[in-house]
Amino acid sequence: MVRSRRFDGLDTLIAERGNALLGTAVLLTGNRAAGEDLLQAALERLMRSWGRVREDRERYLRRTMYHLAIDQWRHRRRRPEVFLGHEPPGGPDATDALDLRDALIMALAQLSPRQRAVLVLRYWEQLTEPETAAELGCSVGTVKSTASRGLARLRELTSTWDLHHATLNGTGR
Repeated sequence: MVRSRRFDGLDTLIAERGNALLGTAVLLTGNRAAGEDLLQAALERLMRSWGRVREDRERYLRRTMYHLAIDQWRHRRRRPEVFLGHEPPGGPDATDALDLRDALIMALAQLSPRQRAVLVLRYWEQLTEPETAAELGCSVGTVKSTASRGLARLRELTSTWDLHHATLNGTGR
């Protein structure tokens, strides 16, 4: 089969960075199926703009995912599905790890779209504040204040977790 040279480099990008991109998409959407859909939509947009986007196509793809996710959150306010993620780690505590992952994703889903995007970019993608601001098209001050409010909200949502975890393990009262 003769392959078109129009999208040279796309296979390499997906092979090398596909899992990381999917992981980000899952965090942005709250479940794997929606994450796959988000990544697919972003890839379609990248392919439509392939000739214009000559450098840092991964950055373009990530930025497209963030903006598509924010658009989806604005149009659909719904409770996210439970995402169990990748294969659980082995051992007797695998269910605790899955419960914690589910709880974290549910807590993240309760944040505003902008807070969620800022926290994913800053702490999952590990972008700097200026990089996050550039990705989202806002000021560094907005990133700082949004991250601060998002983290405060996460602390509020997770404040009872230690007590609940101790009770589940039989170490609580």
